[in-house]
Parts: sequence; C-alpha cells; structure tokens
Amino acid sequence: MDKLEFYLNEEENKYGKVYTDINYAIDNIADFISDENLKKRKYASKVDVIKKYIKLLEDTKVKVNKKGRFKIFNNTDKYKTVLENYKYKHSKDFQQLDNCSKCACLNCVQECEFDTCLGCRNNSKIVYCDHKKINVTRHSNFTINLVNDNTQEENTYEVLVTIQNIEEDKRYIIIRNIRDYDDKYILYYYPGISEDNYGEITDAEEFDYIAEIFISCNIE
Repeated sequence: MDKLEFYLNEEENKYGKVYTDINYAIDNIADFISDENLKKRKYASKVDVIKKYIKLLEDTKVKVNKKGRFKIFNNTDKYKTVLENYKYKHSKDFQQLDNCSKCACLNCVQECEFDTCLGCRNNSKIVYCDHKKINVTRHSNFTINLVNDNTQEENTYEVLVTIQNIEEDKRYIIIRNIRDYDDKYILYYYPGISEDNYGEITDAEEFDYIAEIFISCNIE
C-alpha cells in the first residue's frame, strides 16, 4: 500500500466513523424530539461538511485506481493538497463534529434545560450530564490570563472544564497553570458578552462538591 492509499484509507476510516455515529444519532433521536430542538444541535447542521469530504475521498480513490500507481506516485501531493485545503477551510466544523461524535448529548432525547449546543464553545463537548442538575463541559485550546492578587504576576491557565448547576443557577470553571500543573483553581464562572469574570468559592462544602464532580469525570 503506497502513502497516498494509506492516507486515504486512514481519513476515510476516521471521518467515516464520525459521519456514521452522527447520522445514527440523528436517526435515533428524530422521532423523540422536536424539529426545532434537532435543528439547534450543531452536528445536525454541520454534518454535510463531513459528507462532502468523504465524497472527495471516494472520488480521489476512483482517480487513483483509474490512473494507476506509477502516474499517481508523481501527483501524491496534488491530491493531498485538495483534501487538506478542504479540511483547512472547514477546520472549525471538523473539530466540532469530532467532538460532537463523542459528546454525552449526542443521543440524548431530553428537552434540555442546560445551555445545549447554542452555548457550546468551539472545540468542546459535554462529558457528563445527569439531565437534572449538573453538566460538565470539557474544553480544548481554551486558555485565560489571570493576575495573582498577591504577586501581581499574570499567568496563562488552561481551562479544563466548566460546570453548570441549573438548580442553583451557578457556573464553575476549573483551570490549570500551563507552566505548573500543580497550580489549579476552582472558581465561580460568570461568562459575559465581552468579558468573563471569576470569583472565589468560600464555602468548603460547595468547593469539595465541585471538586468531586471534576474528579469523577477522569479529565486528568
């Protein structure tokens, strides 16, 4: 198997699974939720991006088989460039669809009281939801800069998860210093339109409760 054929098979296997999982989920939940609810789910509106990519992969395979290995050998970069350009153009959709295929909400038929897909950041997914009170969102490539009140030193923190408690109308954020993994914080989270704000949790029992939820998700 040459490099191009290997690449095509790898891409088809990876994104074929994402496409199949999402389509199966849509078929599985369509009879149990409203059309309005279904349309709000990001994967339902974006799944055609992967469908078109799979078609590109299949068309490229046909061309490879027609032209033969010797002629294709000298044009490997050309074929890969077309595919990579498509993925780059739709990179955010590819990232989100990959996350959607692994999201706890994928096959859920509940009329959701949480933020749902409309409140989902790019490149994130729900990793836990009890459908009543708590859900936990795992983030990738989400960082914030905070200034230490004692040292006045600014540090960059990776956002590990955000947690929503709809019973008490509270949100939490768990962050980790990108240069010191032992430097972690659990804070109140107040997302805003132009700026987010954070607050210290002074209630030890509440702090321990949120920490326990985080640990149970096996993020680290």
